[in-house]
Amino acid sequence: MQYVDGLVDHAAAELRVLAPKAVISVHRVPGAFEIPVVVRELASRQSADAIIACGVILQGETNHARNLSRSVTDALQRIAIENGVPVINVVLSFDNEAQASARCLENKINRGTESAQAAVEIADVLAHLRNKQGAAVSKPPRGDG
Repeated sequence: MQYVDGLVDHAAAELRVLAPKAVISVHRVPGAFEIPVVVRELASRQSADAIIACGVILQGETNHARNLSRSVTDALQRIAIENGVPVINVVLSFDNEAQASARCLENKINRGTESAQAAVEIADVLAHLRNKQGAAVSKPPRGDG
């Protein structure tokens, strides 16, 4: 689908600018419902600093798109939390192709570009936290008197 290709192309281009040494791999699935299965497999390997899940769901005449979108979103969040790997959710739902084109193919508000920026930022935050080996900032105990 051209909209997914647009998201992937924009995300990859932005990643090459922001993280030129990053290894980028693309795994295609038949539909949005299958995205979480592949994301879970990648996240369970603990080798990714971040995963960007790209997909497009166009609203039809029934509420199937809304249900599908919620299901995929919930699954991706659960995978991220359970595996400690950031999953950038760019499985987008649109009412029509004009909305999809504006956010997937054009440069002004491209969600693929934004997803790459988010992935690099959260990967940096987690790397910083993990390099501190779990050290947390805490307040000193308050005295009673």
